[in-house]
Amino acid sequence: MARYRRVLTGSLIAALAAGTASADTLRDALVSTYESNPTLTGEREALKATDATVAIARSQGRPRLSATAGLNRDLSRSGILETGASGPTLSVGADVSMPLFSGGRIKNSVEAAKTRVEAGRANLRGVEGDVFTEAVSAYMDVIRDRAVVELNQNNVKVLETNLEATSDRFEIGDVTRTDVAQSQARLELGRSLLATSQGRLATSEQEYRRVIGHEPDSLAPPPPLPPLPATPDQAVQIALANNPDIAAVNAEVRAAGYDVDVARAQRLPTLSAVGSGTYVNEFGGHVAGVDSTGGQTSVGVAATIPIYQGGEPAARIRQAQAIEGQTLEQAVGAERGVVAQARSAFATYKAALETISSQETAVKANELALEGARAERSVGTRTVLDVLNAEQELLNSQVLLVTARRDAYVGGFQLLNAMGQAEARDLGLDGGPLYDPLGNYRHVAGNWNDWSSDPRHTPAATRTVTPAEVGAAPATQGVTPPRQ
Repeated sequence: MARYRRVLTGSLIAALAAGTASADTLRDALVSTYESNPTLTGEREALKATDATVAIARSQGRPRLSATAGLNRDLSRSGILETGASGPTLSVGADVSMPLFSGGRIKNSVEAAKTRVEAGRANLRGVEGDVFTEAVSAYMDVIRDRAVVELNQNNVKVLETNLEATSDRFEIGDVTRTDVAQSQARLELGRSLLATSQGRLATSEQEYRRVIGHEPDSLAPPPPLPPLPATPDQAVQIALANNPDIAAVNAEVRAAGYDVDVARAQRLPTLSAVGSGTYVNEFGGHVAGVDSTGGQTSVGVAATIPIYQGGEPAARIRQAQAIEGQTLEQAVGAERGVVAQARSAFATYKAALETISSQETAVKANELALEGARAERSVGTRTVLDVLNAEQELLNSQVLLVTARRDAYVGGFQLLNAMGQAEARDLGLDGGPLYDPLGNYRHVAGNWNDWSSDPRHTPAATRTVTPAEVGAAPATQGVTPPRQ
């Protein structure tokens, strides 16, 4: 499987590296998507939040130091409590504690957090593949719909010429009014199909804008896909070994197991080393001629032994076990989904390839049929309707061919995604350095400093709103919330 992945990845990188300089390429679209798609950039921030849970869990096993200070004045004293104090009382104290034993709670919390970081990284891989699949689909949809619009525009021009010729022939009595009506009806149908295809193109261009981050320019044909598995069984084998959704849910299963151990630790004793110091100064006061100041320090060991907690530990253990059971069930569901995704994408891809072959033959046949129908119409053995039908059948086969080519490419890329082969590392994108999830982890996971923080986040995703679209509406002036 590893060797197949290297071959597949190398082929895909080489294919994407080849592009047309005069038009936007699929590689350009994927680079733009990687750098600025909000779904992807948002998932990176979600992973950073998960990274921080490791530091939170580790902090529970570190020393805790706190200080207290108070300044108080008595309103009245009498009897043996009278010290002759003439001023307020200052008290300062400090406490330090260090957990020595927690029944495994801290250790298992750290392991659970680390495992969820692994799941978060796998989820990021999965989001990359899904977003790239969206980008490829949007790219191919624009290419398809532009081709369909062009086909329909050409068809309308042909039908307009047909109607003019038929009308001219009607004037000299060569055809009937029925022939003119049929030509007129077919032209209106052609115009209707053109309008529909233009609407679909507008929708595809806006989907491209949403996913990739800008309006589509002239788009180059996509590079060939790398060699794909020959059978659905091979595709499933690769998917089960590499799909990030499976890796993520398996990590969640392990983390849920650690959570059960954390819950069990609630029934066990805890042991901590403790120390404290206190200083008191009663300004102006004295007892038997001695100034009313003093201090105290102490060290020791404190143990907490739970005896009865109202059944809470058992309930929390059962809760954690049920959540672990849920993740185990979800792991089976994820496996089912990956198998279905791989087989479905394989079937879609193969069916589209067969459709391409059939429609290429159909287009050639319909071109010959149309040429023949026009020739036979000129000698009176075919009617105007026969020619119109031949033109429509040619248009239909051309549209189906364009659609099949789009379906084959998108289906092939969906198969790559199902097999875990559609991530940034597989595509060899060189628009800049790839995002390294380990960088933030190293930055935050071992942090000891209470006062460290990161700069306020500036969105990496690019907005697609134009000045004309913003207008004067306050709600659309920006997406960054004001600083509090």
